[in-house]
Amino acid sequence: MLKQTTAERVLDAAVSGGADFAEIFLEHTGRSQISVVNGKVEQAFGGVEHGAGIRLFFGSQAIYGYTNDTSEEGLIRTAKEAAAAARGAGGVQMGDFFHRRRPNINPIQRYPSGVAKQIKAELLLRASRAAFSYHDLITQTRCTAVDVEQSVLVVNTDGLWAEDKRVRSRFSIEAVASEGGQKQSGYTAPGGSVGFELYDKIDVEEEAERAAKTAVTMLGAQLCPAGRMPVVIDNGFGGVIFHEACGHGLEAAAVARNASVFAGKLGQQIASPLVTAIDDGTIANAWGSANMDDEGTPTRKNVLIEKGVLKTYLVDKLNGRKLGLASTGSARRESYRFAPSSRMSNTYIAAGNSRPEEIIAQTEYGLYAKQMGGGSVDPATGVFNFAVLEGYLIRNGKITTPVRGATLIGKGAEVLMKIDMVGNNPARAQGMCGSISGSIPTDVGQPMIRVSELTVGGRRG
Repeated sequence: MLKQTTAERVLDAAVSGGADFAEIFLEHTGRSQISVVNGKVEQAFGGVEHGAGIRLFFGSQAIYGYTNDTSEEGLIRTAKEAAAAARGAGGVQMGDFFHRRRPNINPIQRYPSGVAKQIKAELLLRASRAAFSYHDLITQTRCTAVDVEQSVLVVNTDGLWAEDKRVRSRFSIEAVASEGGQKQSGYTAPGGSVGFELYDKIDVEEEAERAAKTAVTMLGAQLCPAGRMPVVIDNGFGGVIFHEACGHGLEAAAVARNASVFAGKLGQQIASPLVTAIDDGTIANAWGSANMDDEGTPTRKNVLIEKGVLKTYLVDKLNGRKLGLASTGSARRESYRFAPSSRMSNTYIAAGNSRPEEIIAQTEYGLYAKQMGGGSVDPATGVFNFAVLEGYLIRNGKITTPVRGATLIGKGAEVLMKIDMVGNNPARAQGMCGSISGSIPTDVGQPMIRVSELTVGGRRG
């Protein structure tokens, strides 16, 4: 992707203004997306993104520039423009490059770019038909197949030369049920760091029926009551609450500027002793996995919280400088147009000892949040609100009436302390996470958990 002599000249230009560190991030990415709406192909397009970002450190300050002109002249010009933006007293003596390699944790069986669009479209058409066939209340469907093939190179003045090839594929379906002016939706979106073999691992018709079932069930649901009550949150996408309300607060980017409720709490009890939370970028073929992060540091398994005690933050190079902490292989970015920052990869609450049926049976009354929807959170305070896409009331230790319109409201730090049961059925789900370094693929996950008391917003008093 880049000649060594070119890399040396670009880095020399980058540190000409006194920077004490310089880095080149070079990217070439191919994307493809096909969408089927209501049984008809609506979109089928692809594109290529190519460019480079150049980052300089002046102590704990950083300058970032990027360009899609990756000729030697274009890169040197960008490096000099970045160097001119600040002056420092640093100096870097470049040594020989060392090539960092590690075993590929995401083997690919069939590259998506080699599969005809017609084959992908037929899978989506099958899913759409399955959703419509589930029930005559299904009035709309949207099915999408997305695949990305990304090659990256990271070179820096520490002598690092690191390359990675990343392939990701994802299928999604949204089904909408309508009756009497009311609408409810169901949604599934499995994916991974895999090729077209994703469709050997999932059944698109089963995924479609699952989405349709949620939509139809919620259309006939009663309004959810509001108030403080125990809440049982199911596995898989239920982990989005930990990701949003707690995970972002454990990123060094927030901690370094004291914009996290968890700043200064390493070694302290911040959660129930039942809670162990992990971010692991090394899970084979997982959606958020990679061989290295976007600074060229090998990804790893980071135990964030162990039996309720805060063990580490997610750390990138720049914020590590500010905090005096080493990188945890957690620097990520959407593309070369973004400077990297500390971000999550595959983040989950580890399995506990309780059986799901035991958790339900020991809940006299409360809400069972089977599937979570969207929401919002303030990372500085951890205050969140999340919609429940599929919910049920628990009465006398049994799952009973489906309810709609439920919202979970609380603070991440308080919720962590109030988890009083953790199931033995872990599962992960896929999503896209947006933050200061763009939108990136992340897994969220957990077993079924019970929060002893949480505010449930509903439409029925």
